[in-house]
Amino acid sequence: MAFAPSDMKLRSSAFGYHAAIPTRHAGDGENLSPPLHWEGVPEGTRSFALFCHDPDAPLVKNGAYGFVHWIVQGLPGDLRELPEGAQVGTHGLADHGGEGYTGPMPPEGHGKHHYYFWLLALDADLTLPAGIDLPTLLREVEPHLLGMSRLVGTYARD
Repeated sequence: MAFAPSDMKLRSSAFGYHAAIPTRHAGDGENLSPPLHWEGVPEGTRSFALFCHDPDAPLVKNGAYGFVHWIVQGLPGDLRELPEGAQVGTHGLADHGGEGYTGPMPPEGHGKHHYYFWLLALDADLTLPAGIDLPTLLREVEPHLLGMSRLVGTYARD
């Protein structure tokens, strides 16, 4: 994945940077996507894509990304937040085998995992087909990438 440093900041009111993700946003909880908000969007942003992955997952399905928990793209460029449990945009194929968000649920006793939420600002109204996988998404958005930000949360099941 290409990198496009920017002043954009991605945050959540549910957890801080490198802090524990609440159980309500986990696979063994209510499995709701966390609320997210962002600022410092690059000029010329027409749409956003967002994904979440766990690089600490013991089973790697798509190469270097670990377990992909969420892909959503086609988010409007004037959007600045996603509420908890958001059902907006076009969802891609997560590694659980379906579309839409699936929360953290590392194997019991596997220790703390890190969950990277990536927000990508794009210079085009890019809406790709539903069910797209992460490598395909990244290949398609790379030429349109204006800026990016990430929020990292943690989760463990003892």
